Amino acid sequence: MIKYYILFDSHNDGLSFEKALKNNNLKYTIVPTPRILSKCCGISIMLKEEVVNKVKDLVNKSKIKYEGLYKVNKETKEYERVF
Repeated sequence: MIKYYILFDSHNDGLSFEKALKNNNLKYTIVPTPRILSKCCGISIMLKEEVVNKVKDLVNKSKIKYEGLYKVNKETKEYERVF
C-alpha cells in the first residue's frame, strides 16, 4: 500500500497548510509523522495520490515551510522524496 506524506518544519506550518488544503477542497488526513520518515514527534499530512500534483502547486504558492513530500510503501517500509 502506497501512502504520501508531507512533513513540516513546525506544527504551526502543518496547521497553516491544512487551512490551504481546506480552502482548495483537497482531501487529506492529519496523522502522526511516520517513524521511518522522522524520529521527532510531530504531525504530517497524509494525501492520496490523485491530489499530489495539486498539493505540489499549492505548496509552491503558499510559501509554507515544509520538509518534503514522501511516497511510502507501507508493506516494504521503503520511501522516497517526491519533492
